[in-house]
Amino acid sequence: MSLRSKLSVLAIAASLAVPTLAAAETKMGYVDYQRVMLEVDDGKAAKARLQKWLEARQKEIDAEQEALRKEKETLDKQASAMSEETRVQKATDLQKKVYDLAQKWEKSRGEAAERERKEMEPIIARIDDVIKNIADREGLGMVFEKRDSGLVFALSQYDLTNEVIRSYNSGKGKAKDAPVAKDAPKK
Repeated sequence: MSLRSKLSVLAIAASLAVPTLAAAETKMGYVDYQRVMLEVDDGKAAKARLQKWLEARQKEIDAEQEALRKEKETLDKQASAMSEETRVQKATDLQKKVYDLAQKWEKSRGEAAERERKEMEPIIARIDDVIKNIADREGLGMVFEKRDSGLVFALSQYDLTNEVIRSYNSGKGKAKDAPVAKDAPKK
């Protein structure tokens, strides 16, 4: 084997060994992000605000739906006493109201998603800061999200979830001038 071949083989072997050695020394952890968002104080408060808003919207839509149901019952009872033209007009009006209510419900769903995004955005940013601070402190090279990372199994000793929740709620790792949702509670 020539010197050039021996050097090539040695270079390939070294390039394969270096990443393996580096990976063996990389410390990792994982976080159940969904659980963190549901258990941190700000997340609980945001969820309560969203739930209250959703319930108010649902009551409003339910009331309108009940009014339309009563209107339909009245129309069905009086249909035989009405002229064809009047009955068709009232049925068309009722159908338009049902369509408008369906549109209102769809719009409400879009508003709910937007409200949730606005509520959770500053909380997520702060959670990310807390995770980064923990990773820096512990010398972690990688932190995975438990559910969306493809992580199938990991020992519980690498689970940072409880520490993230504690740090977040205690104010550690709090980003200076972190954005807060305009409806968020003041601390």
